[in-house]
Amino acid sequence: MLILFYFHMEELRGKQKLDDGNRAFLAGKRNMGVSQKKEDNMAVQVTSDLQENIRQFEELFSDCADIKKRKIKVGKELGRECYIAYIEVAISNVDWKDSAVGKLLQTLRGLPEEELVPYVEQNVEDISDSQPFGTIEDAAQGMLTGDALFFLDGYAKALKIPDKGYPGRGVYETESEKVIRGSNEGFSESIKLNTALIRKRLRSPHVKVKETFVGKRTQTNVDLVYLKDLIHPGMLEEIEKRLGEFEIDGALDSGIIEQLTEKRKYSPFPQFQTTQRPDRAAMAILEGRIVLLSDNSPVALILPATYNTFIQTSDDYYSRWEIASFTRMLRYLASFLAMAFPGLYLAMTNFHTQIVPTDLLLSLAAARQGVPFPAAVEIVLMEVAFELLREAGVRLPGANGNTIGIVGGLIIGQAAVDANIVSPIVVIVVALTALCSFAVPNEEFATAFRILKFLFIFLCSTLGFFGFLVGMLGILIHLSHMESFGIPYLAPFVGADLNGYRDERDTFLRLPLDFLKKRPIYTRDGARTRLKLKKKEK
Repeated sequence: MLILFYFHMEELRGKQKLDDGNRAFLAGKRNMGVSQKKEDNMAVQVTSDLQENIRQFEELFSDCADIKKRKIKVGKELGRECYIAYIEVAISNVDWKDSAVGKLLQTLRGLPEEELVPYVEQNVEDISDSQPFGTIEDAAQGMLTGDALFFLDGYAKALKIPDKGYPGRGVYETESEKVIRGSNEGFSESIKLNTALIRKRLRSPHVKVKETFVGKRTQTNVDLVYLKDLIHPGMLEEIEKRLGEFEIDGALDSGIIEQLTEKRKYSPFPQFQTTQRPDRAAMAILEGRIVLLSDNSPVALILPATYNTFIQTSDDYYSRWEIASFTRMLRYLASFLAMAFPGLYLAMTNFHTQIVPTDLLLSLAAARQGVPFPAAVEIVLMEVAFELLREAGVRLPGANGNTIGIVGGLIIGQAAVDANIVSPIVVIVVALTALCSFAVPNEEFATAFRILKFLFIFLCSTLGFFGFLVGMLGILIHLSHMESFGIPYLAPFVGADLNGYRDERDTFLRLPLDFLKKRPIYTRDGARTRLKLKKKEK
């Protein structure tokens, strides 16, 4: 009894300590929230007192070794002081004659002191994409975009002066979405360069670029690029609404924005189309779709997206219609086999051997002699091994990744067959399934079939062909309920009558361009004509 009483008292004492700790934690959290709100609501105004501006700015950027700050004398007699702040390596030398900041300093050194502030107010704010800020916090955000910040004694604003900006890659060939014919330019990590690559292809004043910022701490630039006279206005409002429905610390890649703005978050199928090709993005804009660009990411998001758009490629429209149609049908077949081929093999060999020719069945049985595992275990082992090789090939640098993918697959497959762990036909099935997944042009879309492949292996190994039908029915029901920004995911296979069945001319077959006179259903009504053939003079 004494022992039980002792443990009971210890339990009560522990609960009391836990309650006290929770109360202290909640009180501290409450105080932190109040202080955080005060910090967020506090905005320090830029004044005409340069020393006060410097004090506030340096207090904000204390312990920042990469922020360079310089005090410089200007005016004919060098009697007025100015202050320049910039991020190291983001700004060229301020004394260079070719620098915007350097040219400004040279001009100010040749003016009388009483003309300095009027000159800045009347001239500098309107040139070189300069931008004045009224608060220290806004000025700091302007500098963090990679530009220089300029303070002048007696001038009650901070001026952002653009320069070369952050270092980054130029225009390089894209490593994904390889095409046989067409441009080899790819997007880079600079959002300004990416918008310029689209402007280079769409030289129309109707192309609009709407800018917003995502990420409380990163303040990542996000641009929505579209043709104003083609898009549905509700589509633009919907993506802007979704971008405003969350607040996150940082959005370092467009993939974070994609996941936060998707409606069906548990679906394996992507609801945004991704691309690293400017010509593919421009082609989507001409169809009345919207391209979302995120700073520091070479991957653009295209909305809305459908099953059919994931199968299409840029060179489908650059090549003749016969080869384009043939390769597109191959991709449709590959998307089905990448998901269902291993399951169909298991259903036929384990449950429905009567549909397999006798000679082939005997050959399969002879190949499996000595293999200690059931066919389903063989398939799973080889699929997991291949997925490991694929992941290792992606993570290894350069040519080593390609080498391990090819050599590793050959060695492991041959060794597994020689050791009677798997049969040769299983290696063939897994290899063909992998080839089919590689034939799907979009990586995110192909990933959905790679995941669903294991579902079909389970269903077909337990229920046979009935399991295959159950899986296909479930996927078709799921896809029929999906939509991307108001467009059915299976369009134009569903709702084709909404556009007079014209969108079906660009599905399994890509008919000659003369037949593709109308834009797809994404375009607003009254703006769907994209090709007019002029009558030939007799």
